[in-house]
Amino acid sequence: MNAFNAWIKKSGLASVLLLAAVLLVVFPLVFDIFRLNLVGKYLTYGFVALGLVMVWGYGGVLSLGQGVFFGLGGYAMAMFLKLEASDPISTKIQSTPGIPDFMDWNQLTALPLWWEPFNYLPFALFAVVAVPTLLAFIVSYAMFKRRVGGVYFAIITQAVALILTVLIIGQQGYTGGVNGMTDLKTLLGWDIRTDSARYILYYVCSCLLLATVLLCLWIQKSKLGTLLLAMRDKEDRVRFSGYDVAMFKVFVFCLAAALSGIGGALFTLQVGFMSPSFVGIVPSIEMVIYAAVGGRMSLVGAVYGTLLVNFGKTYFSESFPDLWLFLMAALFIGVTMAFPDGLAGLVEKQIKPWLRRRLAPRAAKADASPTAVPADHPAQAAPKAPAVLPASVNGQQA
Repeated sequence: MNAFNAWIKKSGLASVLLLAAVLLVVFPLVFDIFRLNLVGKYLTYGFVALGLVMVWGYGGVLSLGQGVFFGLGGYAMAMFLKLEASDPISTKIQSTPGIPDFMDWNQLTALPLWWEPFNYLPFALFAVVAVPTLLAFIVSYAMFKRRVGGVYFAIITQAVALILTVLIIGQQGYTGGVNGMTDLKTLLGWDIRTDSARYILYYVCSCLLLATVLLCLWIQKSKLGTLLLAMRDKEDRVRFSGYDVAMFKVFVFCLAAALSGIGGALFTLQVGFMSPSFVGIVPSIEMVIYAAVGGRMSLVGAVYGTLLVNFGKTYFSESFPDLWLFLMAALFIGVTMAFPDGLAGLVEKQIKPWLRRRLAPRAAKADASPTAVPADHPAQAAPKAPAVLPASVNGQQA
C-alpha cells in the first residue's frame, strides 16, 4: 500500500484523481442541469488551456491565436449538425430546400462542393482534429524553420485570428457570417437539447478532458517533455546537441491546436451553436489568461484556472451587470500580481507547506506515543519478584 501511495505521489496522479472526483462526483451532485451545462461549457475551454500549458509552459512558445483552432474545430462539428438539421422536410419553406438557411438567405441554390463531405460524421470528427492541426503545421513550420519566435510569433498568431474572423464574417453565404451557425438540434437523430443529453455530454467532456490531462502528463514525464523544457530554457544548447528544435516546436504547437479543436467541437455540441465571436483576438487572449491564472506549468491548475475565470465571469455578469468587466480585470491583475505562478504556485508554495507545518506536530506525537502490547507478549508476563534484601545493612537488622 505504501509503495502504491508513493507511486501515486511520484507520478503526479493524486491531483488528477482529485480533479476527477470533483468533475465526476461533486459537480453533478451540487449543481442543477443548467449550472452543470455551464460547467460543461467551461470545461471545453480547458482543452485550450491544456494545450497552452504544453506549448507555452513547456515549449516556451506563446500563442495568442488559440481561438482560431478552437473555432475551426467548432465549425467542423457545426457544419455536420447544420446539414443534419437542414434536411428537405425541415427546410421545405425555403426557396431551395435541403441547404442551410443562411445559404438560402444569400441566394445560394446548391450546397457548395466542399460542404458535401460534412454530411458524414466520421469525416466531421476527422476534420475536428485535422483542420486545426493542418493550419497549425503550416503556420508553425513557416515560422519556426526561419527561427521566428517570441513576441513576433505571438503577433503573427494574433494576425491569423483576425484574418480568420474577417474571413468568416465576410463569407456569410458559406459560414453564416456574424451570426454563425445556429439552431443545431440533433446528432444522428439524437436530440442534444434534452436534459439527459446534457448530462451525457457533460460526462463525455469531463472524461475526455481527464484523458487529455493524462496524455499531456505522460508527454511531460517522457524524454520529449524533458527536451521541451531544455529547449525552452537553453534552446541553443539543444540545437547544438543535434536536435531539430524547429520540429519540436511544430509538434507541440500542432498538439495544442488539435486539443483546441476537440474543445471547440465539444463546445458546439453542448451549446448548440458556433459563431466567429469565439475565434477572434479577444477570446484567444482570454484563453491565455485561463492558463496564466491556473499556472502555465500545471495541467490540473490550468483546468481549475479555466473554471475559476469562467465562474467569475458568470457571477460578476449576473450580480454586477454594469461593473463585471472591471471586476474581471481586477481579478486578473490581482491573481497575476499576488500569485505569478498561478493557482498551482499558490498550492505548492503556500498551502502545502502550511499543511505540513500543521500536520508535523500530530505526526511527531503519534510516533512518540507508546504502542499497545499484546496480552500474550512477554512484556505482559507476571512481574518479577522483588530482590531479597540483605540480612543487615551497615550492621542493622533488615
